[in-house]
Amino acid sequence: MTRLFSPRALPVAVAVAAALGSTSALADTHIKAVASFSILGDVVRAVGGDAVEVTDLIPANGDPHEFEPSPADSRLLKEADVTFLSGEGLENWFERLAKASGSTKAPVVVSEGISTHTMDEDGETVIDPHVWNAVPNVEHWVGAIETALIKADPEDAATFKANADAYRTKLQKLDGWIRDELANIPKDQRKVLTSHDAFGYYAKAYGVTFLSPLGLSTDADASAAEVASLIKQIQAEGVKTYFFENSNDPRLVKQIASATGAQSGGELYPESLSGEDGPASTYLKLMHYNTEMLVKAMKK
Repeated sequence: MTRLFSPRALPVAVAVAAALGSTSALADTHIKAVASFSILGDVVRAVGGDAVEVTDLIPANGDPHEFEPSPADSRLLKEADVTFLSGEGLENWFERLAKASGSTKAPVVVSEGISTHTMDEDGETVIDPHVWNAVPNVEHWVGAIETALIKADPEDAATFKANADAYRTKLQKLDGWIRDELANIPKDQRKVLTSHDAFGYYAKAYGVTFLSPLGLSTDADASAAEVASLIKQIQAEGVKTYFFENSNDPRLVKQIASATGAQSGGELYPESLSGEDGPASTYLKLMHYNTEMLVKAMKK
């Protein structure tokens, strides 16, 4: 028997259709963003808010120096409305990934315009890419992210501007707190040993000396002569504390510490967030936690 459509069902059907339509419309208002690594992704989320769906290519606790893109990453890049890189040599793998994905959209390089510094790396002068370890540089990121999101989604411009302004206020408060905390430590005590040269911008901004066996990239190797020289320097300068890093192998720095008598200060997060249940699950928490750990160690 053929069942006739009941007029009573019409309001329900209309309501369901309206709800589905509104859900679809809501989904359509979201733009898809890809960020190269977890710290940058977190800042994009802070500015984009609910209007942006952000995916990090390198997840929490990942090492950006040793990242190998996958076919899944190619698909993410192809589908993205906007892609964010830090730049300054950090994402040397990106050109290869973009070619594999077939994406023709130019990425937004958020560190463009930041005053960078260079270092000697195996006889070559290279730019230090770890700009985010000084809070004012991330304020610069916020401006670049805000501009790019407004261009990709003009309808949500007011939201992006409000989010960016609120986040800048948090960054400025954090920067002031870091400076106040370190001001309480005598300058000759602001010395620590870490795994690799990831804290150059922190050192310059906040007056801390970092020594390390490896250069700017964790995929470099330190020679026996370089390690021996570093051990002598640590002993001469009276460095008493070493830190290992969440995203790379701690064995070398532990060996050097053992030879010098330096004591462990714990784990730092120089270029990757922790997991959600860790102490550095956002950029703001990361900078607060790293500073707390450094201050605690140097006060000893």
